[in-house]
Amino acid sequence: MLQSASFGSLPALAGAAAILCLSGASAAPGIDPSTGPAPSSSMGEMAHMSGHMFMTQLRPLSAGDREKADAVVLAARAAMAPYQDYRKALADGFRIFLPNVPQPQYHFTNYKYGREANAHFDPLKPTSLLYKKSADGGYKLVGVMYTDRVDASEEELNDRIPLSIARWHQHVNFCLAPWGQRAAYFGPNAKFGLQGSLSTREDCEQAGGTFLPHVLGWMVHVYPYEADEMKMWSTDDDAQGHDNMDHSAMPSMKMDPGMKMDPGMKMQ
Repeated sequence: MLQSASFGSLPALAGAAAILCLSGASAAPGIDPSTGPAPSSSMGEMAHMSGHMFMTQLRPLSAGDREKADAVVLAARAAMAPYQDYRKALADGFRIFLPNVPQPQYHFTNYKYGREANAHFDPLKPTSLLYKKSADGGYKLVGVMYTDRVDASEEELNDRIPLSIARWHQHVNFCLAPWGQRAAYFGPNAKFGLQGSLSTREDCEQAGGTFLPHVLGWMVHVYPYEADEMKMWSTDDDAQGHDNMDHSAMPSMKMDPGMKMDPGMKMQ
């Protein structure tokens, strides 16, 4: 039985990652579905997302946290500087995650950087550049996404970007639909995926699905040109569509900061 989904651990993850993207969730650092056919379904409501998101709790501010976070912001700006023109990002090896699927925000992902991020943190090498579609058909660069491996401890995350400033998140309790039931990922009565009502191993397996305690690893988005610090480290679904989660995509979604996770999930 699969215990988690991470860097290229199973071919079906390309489909799972596509569901993540369609659901308004962050793109996958270790899955590369860009060469496959794009799903035809449009974004649906995310009434059950609260059972599929785990976020770190904000910690009290410690000495040096602000300076460390500010250094990451400066590095994120430096990393973004060469890529205001999205075509430069493509030329340098970043690939658009599901380019043919309408999204509030597009992840241009460097899979090499994503693999490297599992071992060490280099804020000058974000796993993904975050773009919004522009009126002329191009893309406007708005931020970056950093990642870490699925079993990274909160102390490691805190060492990378202080948990008093940023809240890292994981997509969890993912029930992969049996072959032939892909339609059940979407709509108001969705059963599988991040929109689905199935969020425990028992219920998922009873429905014939494959339960993944984790989908991908830890992620955090940074919008370094925002004047408001809350938007700079935004995780909520606000009107600006930060964290690839806008009200139109999932009006009912609420993220649970203290969600109980499945016993099979090992947080080291």
